[in-house]
Formats: sequence, C-alpha cells, structure tokens
Amino acid sequence: MGRSKLEKFNVIAERENVLQAGDELYGQLAGKWNDLFFENNNPIVLEVGCGRGEYTIGMARLHPEKNFIGTDIKGARIWKGSSMAIEEELDNVAFLRIFIEQMEEHFAAQEVDEIWITFPDPRPKDRDIKRRLTSPRFLDMYSRIVKPGGIIHLKTDNLGLYEYTLEMLQERKVKDLIHTPDLYNSDLQEHTMGIYTTYEKRYLADGIPIKYMQFKVS
Repeated sequence: MGRSKLEKFNVIAERENVLQAGDELYGQLAGKWNDLFFENNNPIVLEVGCGRGEYTIGMARLHPEKNFIGTDIKGARIWKGSSMAIEEELDNVAFLRIFIEQMEEHFAAQEVDEIWITFPDPRPKDRDIKRRLTSPRFLDMYSRIVKPGGIIHLKTDNLGLYEYTLEMLQERKVKDLIHTPDLYNSDLQEHTMGIYTTYEKRYLADGIPIKYMQFKVS
C-alpha cells in the first residue's frame, strides 16, 4: 500500500462527510439519515458503488434540495469525492464506506427515494453472476430500501451487463422500464443530467456506446 493511500485513509477518518467503521454514527443511521446526519427532510438519493463520487457530486451540485449518499468500499476513491464536496461546500453530500452487501444494515425499509448504479463491475464470468449489482438478490435489496415508486438508474459501458439486466427486469415485470443501448444517440439523455464520469469520457472517446436504463422495482 502506497503512502498516498495511507494518507488518504487518515484524512477521511477525520472527515464529517465520510462514515466508516469506527465512527460514532456508523451503523446507527438506518431510518435516521435525515434526522441525525442531514438535519432536514429532503429526499435521499443513493449512488451504489460511487467510486470517486463524480456522479454523487454532480447530482448534489444540480439538486441542493436533495440529499446524496455515495457508497463504496474503496477509501482512497471516497477521499476524492469527499474532498470535492468540502471544496465546493456541498452540505447535501455524504459518503458511506461499506460493501454493497451491507446496505440494509445502514438504510431502513423505504428510506431511499432514488438509486443510481453507475458503471459497476460487469462480473462477466458465470460464477460471478450473483455478484452483479443488478442480480436478483441486489434488486430485491433495492426494492426493500427504496420508497414505493422510487426510480433506479443504471449506466454502463458493458453490453453484456446491459442485456443481462434487461432480461432480469423484464422477467420481474418492473414498472416504467425505459432503456437504450446508446444513450447519447437517444432521447433519454435528459434523464442522466449531463453528468459524465472520468471512465465514461474514456469509453466515449474509444467509441463505446453508453447503455442506460431506469425502472421502478416497487
């Protein structure tokens, strides 16, 4: 582990906009995010596997009337997003350092208004199907923590994950499913708010179409 990572871990351990194991409120916020952390009643938008937090930050800039929480296990990545939030004085942003499988330990039933899944690991091998963030076990989890009528979004560069997710959603007969295999040559661009991640820009520069879908599981 390089020194830079250790330094970043030490920094985020002291930040109020990052929650991780060992913090006073860690594991205590399920059902209480708005009361104990944000101190308002604004809608909660969750980014699953937020990486550097570019989407979380981008949405927070555009929507100060909402609360945004980015989740990821990589502390060095969360450092970047939490740094941007501090620099821009965004008080409607939090980062939660957890494995995605732990989500229900930190969010109560129907506490979240909206979920974004942005460029997750596609897990292409058959043995890893259960680890895909759009596999049935994760879809079930999202359906429990999202409010009825809450929207879930997926952005990916991976055609295999897009097709797999589409099949899963059609089998489940989810509500209000819209999708495209080529976001930026479709009429669905407005749904993604013009926010691009670093990796997304690289995919586009390489001529790889971005796939997008949104749906309701409740």
